Amino acid sequence: MKTFIAAAVLLAPLTAQVRFAPDKIDINVDGKPFTTFYYGTEAYKPYLWPLRAADGKAVTRRWPMEQNTGESHDHVHHRGLWFSYDDVNGVKFWEADPAYASKTPNLGKIVAAGAEWKDGDKEGTLTALLNWNGPDGKTILHEHRAMTFHSDPTLRIIDFDITLTAPPDQKVVFGDTKEGAFAIRLADSMTEKAHGGQMVSADNGHGMKEIWGKRSNWVDYSGNVDGETLGVAIFDSPSNSRRSYWHARDYGLFALNPFGQHAFDPSQPESRLTLDAGKSLHFRWRVVIHPGDAASAHIAAMYKDWAK
Repeated sequence: MKTFIAAAVLLAPLTAQVRFAPDKIDINVDGKPFTTFYYGTEAYKPYLWPLRAADGKAVTRRWPMEQNTGESHDHVHHRGLWFSYDDVNGVKFWEADPAYASKTPNLGKIVAAGAEWKDGDKEGTLTALLNWNGPDGKTILHEHRAMTFHSDPTLRIIDFDITLTAPPDQKVVFGDTKEGAFAIRLADSMTEKAHGGQMVSADNGHGMKEIWGKRSNWVDYSGNVDGETLGVAIFDSPSNSRRSYWHARDYGLFALNPFGQHAFDPSQPESRLTLDAGKSLHFRWRVVIHPGDAASAHIAAMYKDWAK
């Protein structure tokens, strides 16, 4: 991993500290730990974990990064917040984890090639260069990911700006599967299935039955964390190369997928999105961690301002 910053960066007026280590980057916001960017050397993909609210409570599941937590042990590849997809030139990047190596063929690895931190006004941006490599180690997709962390007294906001580029000598084909793509695994205590958590969409859909497999500008998932109602919203930008279907589950998977189509809506034809050699796809998503539910946090208004 190439390191571009020696130790720490201080932003003004945002008090943010960034500490580079051999396999991770710790990010503090306003003097408080917020999250850590893991390069993914132990997990076949980079991820952010944990994600914390402004008061420090974690809204992401602790397992499998921590053991003996008393939480659910399904889907070991669900780690914090991540971005991957399960059919890229036939290679599996979503359901990819060392735990599956002996039983699942054609697993890929998303490998970090570089990272850099840049100061901003009340914000800081971590840019990562990532290579999506097949089982033979050959890169089949390049990713440029900018993650901008914003300062706010009560919110934690991350903007993701992701560009996927095909290598200059080959095309990239994204198959049609529900297994993807931009995702968060929420804390067990927030889930709809076990603890009465609430999912609501921009189109007034409520719960997994009205949201899974639908398209909507945003979805908010809120629930109890240590006696407090906290929520996480994901915004899907109208400027994206392709709009997403929501792969949001009642057990705590909170994801959206711009590549699957028939997998979510059988009335639609199968989609095999082809990216010609050297061409790119661009996506923007925002994650907002907030107190209260979608209504009390004014998520609809927040999306409207952001989408401008």
